[in-house]
Amino acid sequence: MTVSLYIYYMKYKHLPLLSLLGLLLSCNTEPSTALRLNGTWRLVSGTTITKGVSTVTDYTKESTMLKIINDTHFAFLKHDLNSPKDSSNHFDAGGGSYTLTGDKYTEHLDYYSDRNWEGKTFPFTVSISNDTLIQRGMEKVEAANIDREIIERYVRVQK
Repeated sequence: MTVSLYIYYMKYKHLPLLSLLGLLLSCNTEPSTALRLNGTWRLVSGTTITKGVSTVTDYTKESTMLKIINDTHFAFLKHDLNSPKDSSNHFDAGGGSYTLTGDKYTEHLDYYSDRNWEGKTFPFTVSISNDTLIQRGMEKVEAANIDREIIERYVRVQK
């Protein structure tokens, strides 16, 4: 072996081992913790906190609300369970696009039955445990005099 070849070998002999080590360290070996929001969710309870006063609503008794989430959009539909036979049915609906980064879920409300809410963005923190989704965040709509924290609990609707 010539002197220059020997120097080259000594200088770079650990390069393949270091490359392999770097490749292994760059692999994400932790299980995925990405939230899977896609699906249909039924709202079971909601808490609103306005100026320190909490109000809890049970959504299993007098109304029902579904939230449907796909890869890019959400929609919600709510109506009374015991609505009158005339046209005074209290139906509510809305939807739009959303972003999800970690547990930060932000709804961009493009459509809503109350136009004061359209075009607004609502940031939430979400968590999922088994079949339960908890969504917590602020709703602020000056035109509707709304400034409150909400905490909503949904259960996944099974097929």
